[in-house]
Amino acid sequence: MSARILVVDDVLANLRLLEAKLAAEYYEVLAVQDGQRALEAAHDWAPDLVLLDVMMPGMDGFEVCRRLKADRATEHVPVVMVTALGETTERVRGLEAGADDFLTKPVDDETLLARVRSLVRLKRLLDEWRLRAETTHQLGVGAGALPPSVRGARALVVDDNPHTLERIAEALAAEGIDSTTERSAAAGFERITRAPVDIVIVSMLGSEDDPLRFASRLRADATTREVPLVLIADEAHMHLLHRAFELGANDYIVAPIDPNELRVRARNQIRRKLYQDRLRADLAYSISLALTDPLTGLHNQRYLRGHLRSLIGSVRSAGGAVSALMIDLDHFKRINDQHGHPVGDAALRLVAGCIRGNVRLFDTVARYGGEEFVVVMPGANMPDAMVAAERLRGEIARLAFRPGPEAPLLPLTASIGLATLSQPADFEGDGADERLLQMADAALYEAKRAGRNRVATMPGDTGAPATT
Repeated sequence: MSARILVVDDVLANLRLLEAKLAAEYYEVLAVQDGQRALEAAHDWAPDLVLLDVMMPGMDGFEVCRRLKADRATEHVPVVMVTALGETTERVRGLEAGADDFLTKPVDDETLLARVRSLVRLKRLLDEWRLRAETTHQLGVGAGALPPSVRGARALVVDDNPHTLERIAEALAAEGIDSTTERSAAAGFERITRAPVDIVIVSMLGSEDDPLRFASRLRADATTREVPLVLIADEAHMHLLHRAFELGANDYIVAPIDPNELRVRARNQIRRKLYQDRLRADLAYSISLALTDPLTGLHNQRYLRGHLRSLIGSVRSAGGAVSALMIDLDHFKRINDQHGHPVGDAALRLVAGCIRGNVRLFDTVARYGGEEFVVVMPGANMPDAMVAAERLRGEIARLAFRPGPEAPLLPLTASIGLATLSQPADFEGDGADERLLQMADAALYEAKRAGRNRVATMPGDTGAPATT
C-alpha cells in the first residue's frame, strides 16, 4: 500500500536516512527541516502520515502537532513523533498534543514500518468514511470534529494479573472510562459479544492466551471489527507486536505501565472510534433521508422503484403475483387553495398514517408524489388486492380531519387504481415494474373518470377497466 509521508527533522542526515528507508518500501516522501514548512506542506501536499521530530529550533514538534490537530484540514492526518528522549513524560506530552504514536531514536526499522502501515491503513479507512459522508453535509448532517470527551466510554481489559487489572482500571477511571475485566481471552471475547465496548486492552505479559489469535478473532467478527485494540507488552514481544499490527491491532504500551500514558492512548483511540461511529451513523441517516419522504415518513418514489424491480425479479424466478395500488386524494387542490398548504400537509400526513396502518407488515407503502401514494403487495392476486383496496378506500373516507380547531370536519376521499401481475407472461422482458405502475395509473384515471372515491381495476395491459 503506497502512501504520502511527510518527514520533518532539522538534521539533514536524519531526513535522508528516513527518506531512503521509506522510499525503499515504495512510499512517496517529502522531507522538510522546520515546523513552519511542515505546516505548509501538510496543507499543500496532503500527506497520509507525518513523521515528526520533537527537538527542532523555533517551533518544536509538540507545537507542530498541536497546530496540525487543531486545523480541520489536517486533524485526521496521523502523526508519529520521533525523538531521542525516551522518558515517559515526553511520550505523554506528545500523545496529549494529539500524536498517534511516539518512537524513540534509534528507531527500529521493523517497528517503524509496522506503525506506518497500520496508521496509513487507518487513515485510508477514515478517509473513505468521510468521502461517503460528504453528501450528509448537503442534507444538514455533519460529524464535525473529534468528540472532546470520552467520559462514559466502556473498556474491556483482559489480563490474568489482578494487580495489573486494578492499575489499568484506575488509569481509565481518571479519564471517565468505565472498565470491565476478564482473566482470559476466551472469556473476554464472550463478554464483548454480549456487551459492546469502545476499546479492548489485552496484556501479553505472562498469559497463556495467544494475543494474535484474539486480535484475529476480533477483526474477523462483524460485531467487534471496529473496536480499537491496545496491547500491553514488553521489549521481548516486539516481534509479536509487528504481526499484531498486521492483524489489526491499533496501539500498544510497553510495561511497566505508566497510568498517564495508558490513559491518553486509550482516550485517543476511543475518540477516533466515536468519530468513526458518528460518520457511519450520519451516512446511514443520509441514505435514509434520500429514500424517505420527509413530510409523511413513508418511502419515496426512488425507493419504491428500486424495491419493485427487486421484488418482481424474485417473483419472476419463484412464481406468484404482485399487485400495486395507486392512490390519489380526491379534490386535494381545493384543500390547498381554500385552507393553505400547511393544512394540506396535515391531511397528507393523516392519510399516510391511515394507509400504513391498514396494510400488511410486508407491504410497501410509498409517497409517489404530490397527493399520490402507492402500495405494493407481494403475493396478492387480483381478488385479494381488491378486498384490501376497498377496505383502504373506506378507512380513508372515515377519517375525521379538521383544518383548524374550530373548523368543521373536512371530508377526505381517495380514488384507487389497482393492477396485478400474476401470469408468467406478465413478467417477461424488461420493464415489468414500470408496466405494473402504468397499469395502476391507468386504472386510477378510470376511477377518477367514473366519479372518484372508488376502486378501479385493470386486468391487463389492454383489458377494459372495471370499477367498484
